[in-house]
Amino acid sequence: MATLHDIRRRITSVQSTRKITKAMEMVAAAKLRRAQARIEALRPYAIDMVEMMMDLATYSDERREFALMREHPEERTVSLVAMTGDRGLAGSFNANVIRRVIEEDRKLRADGKKTRLAAVGKKGIGTLRFRRYELVATWQGLSDRPEYANARAIAKRMIDAFTSGQTDRVRVVYNQFKSPIEQTLMDVTILPIRREEVTEERLGRRPVTHLSYLYEPDPTTIFERLLPAYVEIAVYRALLESSASEQGARMTAMRNASESAEEMLGDLTLALNRARQAAITQEILEVVAGAEALG
Repeated sequence: MATLHDIRRRITSVQSTRKITKAMEMVAAAKLRRAQARIEALRPYAIDMVEMMMDLATYSDERREFALMREHPEERTVSLVAMTGDRGLAGSFNANVIRRVIEEDRKLRADGKKTRLAAVGKKGIGTLRFRRYELVATWQGLSDRPEYANARAIAKRMIDAFTSGQTDRVRVVYNQFKSPIEQTLMDVTILPIRREEVTEERLGRRPVTHLSYLYEPDPTTIFERLLPAYVEIAVYRALLESSASEQGARMTAMRNASESAEEMLGDLTLALNRARQAAITQEILEVVAGAEALG
């Protein structure tokens, strides 16, 4: 049976842990608000970009085969990009992404295809390397505050691999933010870009009205130049969604940990009172027994 000293020591330890989890919850909540604000700021730009791409696609030469929209005849190599966080203590946030990438890698290899794995975030990099996966590219230090320059660098690496024939398809696995307690695991094909994605409104925010722009140079040339920017925005949006999802998952995990610590403190306090009462009762019994022996 635990002594009074042991119980008091455990209570002190749980109280210290509760302070840490409470602080981490508040920090994650502040970062989550900032990440949500950045996502909301990106949406108008992303919608306008899609509208312009749709307008350009209407006037561009449909017979033109654009490099980033070209479906390779035989899909032999698929690139999988895992977007995780740089830190843990976020529930199943990182594990879900890594698990999906590993499952998809096994399926593709079973179908006789080659895979090229890349990872964003220390957790994904460390876990995949520990499992002896070879990573063709890694990025870290982006999860707290991803910048557009980071998305541009990642997109450039994807585009170079796709246009050079090193890979036939690029897929990104990440968590899409829904709410602090809900994140949706996404597996999105970034390359090749499907023509339907730039000729149909997919964001569901507002109806699209084609505007009569005057393009210089011709719409086909501008459309081709904007395709890499389209990929960059898709990657940047995934980075922001992943960042918000990580903070939401960490905030929820730390809140659950704080609540568990509260429950544990209640149980330990009850155990301490019982042990103290038992010790007092034992001392009284010993005093009474000693008095009876003397009397």
